[in-house]
Amino acid sequence: MYNENIPKRTAYFLNFRLYLVQFYNTDRMHYYFLLNARLNDYNTAYDNSINRELNSYMKGVYFMSITAKELAKILNLSEAAVSMALNDKPGVSTETRKRVLETAHNYAYDFTKIKKPSKSSGIIYLLIYRKHGAVISNNSFFDVLIESINENCSANGYRLYSHHVYEYAAESVTNQLNHIIKSECDGVILLGTEMYKEDFFPFVYLTLPIVVVDTYFNSVKMDCVNINNVQGAQQATHFLIQRRQKMPGYLHSSYSIHNFEERADGYYQALRMAGFAASKAIVHQLPPYMDGAHAEMLAILDNNEPIADSYFADNDLIAAGAMKAFKERGYRIPEDIAIVGFDNVPMCTYLEPNLTTVNVPVKYMGKMAVERLISVINSKQYMPIKIEVNTNLIKRRSV
Repeated sequence: MYNENIPKRTAYFLNFRLYLVQFYNTDRMHYYFLLNARLNDYNTAYDNSINRELNSYMKGVYFMSITAKELAKILNLSEAAVSMALNDKPGVSTETRKRVLETAHNYAYDFTKIKKPSKSSGIIYLLIYRKHGAVISNNSFFDVLIESINENCSANGYRLYSHHVYEYAAESVTNQLNHIIKSECDGVILLGTEMYKEDFFPFVYLTLPIVVVDTYFNSVKMDCVNINNVQGAQQATHFLIQRRQKMPGYLHSSYSIHNFEERADGYYQALRMAGFAASKAIVHQLPPYMDGAHAEMLAILDNNEPIADSYFADNDLIAAGAMKAFKERGYRIPEDIAIVGFDNVPMCTYLEPNLTTVNVPVKYMGKMAVERLISVINSKQYMPIKIEVNTNLIKRRSV
């Protein structure tokens, strides 16, 4: 296998090297452990001349140092967690960071590949996730929220850059994110109103602090600022029951998002608490925008479907569209039908009659999102938290 003229010790080493390369091709991860162990034995058994040969050879195999992906597999962690630990970024516990660094040292990880922390860019990205756009398009609630986020970023010395992420674009969400976050930024605020829990997968691998706004899932381990939707829906439904002494109906969004599902929970809970059979509730599925809700409600009325004495609506746009339809078919608001919305968008005060609604402190939500993100940016140790903002009922003339 090797030339007899080569000194015995060198020949032994060359043979050993061949063995390592063969082993490397079989199981790369265990290669590093074996290499370190064998080199330690070799250093003990042979003199400094052989050590120099080993060091020279090690330079030749330097390209085979373990990767962060392989470390993640060894430690049973996500690649994102390993990356955050190696790059000294927030997002992992002290214990996890210690495990990653110790294992990286043991497996000869090439720490020269890690970029030295640069000065803060002073930039925060607002990513607006659009699944269908039906909820966040043409809704002043989100205009106020984004304005609040921008104002609070400026107040804290940050510039805000906004980008839309489209689920059904020709380019995948992952590729969109790679293109968007190609320049330096300190953190991300993710407007997740239209997201399902499986939509968060590409975002988990961003090695940046992230705060999600306007949705929450237990399985998504990210900071979030969300509305107490159940509380708000219960308030509205209880109020209608108290005022009308009948079971209120429900104007439920035909587009399924997590906020609306939580509001549905609050509505049905309030019915059961008042002793009503929730299965007998009159529920209409309407689009979550004014024109769509108006058209669908007209069709329901023209089909002579059962109508309730009062309604709780998933948002103010549904309520406004339904009110318009009721009035066009001769119903009086609130004498014949009472309606309560949700969000308290500015339009509520211009409707006739003014719309009773659940008020969401939307500017406060923007402020909390920015403050939490900056806190995470400046901290190396943190646990994701849920910030839930409470609501209050604004009583106007629609009830």
